[in-house]
Amino acid sequence: MAEERPRSSTKSEPHDEAAATAAPTLSSSQTAGAAEGYSSKCVFCRIAGQQEPGTELLYCENEDLVCFKDIRPAAPHHYLVVPKKHIGNCRDLKKDQIELVENMVAAGKTILERNNFTDFKNVRMGFHAPPFCSISHLHLHVLAPVDQLGFFSKWVYRVNSYWFITADYLIEKLRT
Repeated sequence: MAEERPRSSTKSEPHDEAAATAAPTLSSSQTAGAAEGYSSKCVFCRIAGQQEPGTELLYCENEDLVCFKDIRPAAPHHYLVVPKKHIGNCRDLKKDQIELVENMVAAGKTILERNNFTDFKNVRMGFHAPPFCSISHLHLHVLAPVDQLGFFSKWVYRVNSYWFITADYLIEKLRT
């Protein structure tokens, strides 16, 4: 993952994104609350901390989450719901974090409704499982309408495949 790769040479790689590698400096007030559950090397932690000016945060009623558009949308509505606290991925979750996943799903539905999409039978919400995570920070993909996914996106976001699991499936697994 680009944001966690150490830089051993001065030669830049063309596929690296500046946002994923640049670590902003934090003020003393920001570092005081950022010590636990924050990584300056994680682009989603920086987005959650409003340290990435190029990312527009969408309104989210839950103060523990942030929502924004995916930079590589696979559908007309492709949003990410991300906890402000750094959690590695869906396999790091425990039974006592079911409510977090449920809150992420609720936030995803709210974002869709705010963007005039209400056909929830044509929505896919889920997580990429490691090692298929592009960013090592838990994030829920909210995709709609699913019937407009392209060929490659249908494969990348294939329901309950080895690399992508739905939020409902994850909640079920956490309960057992």
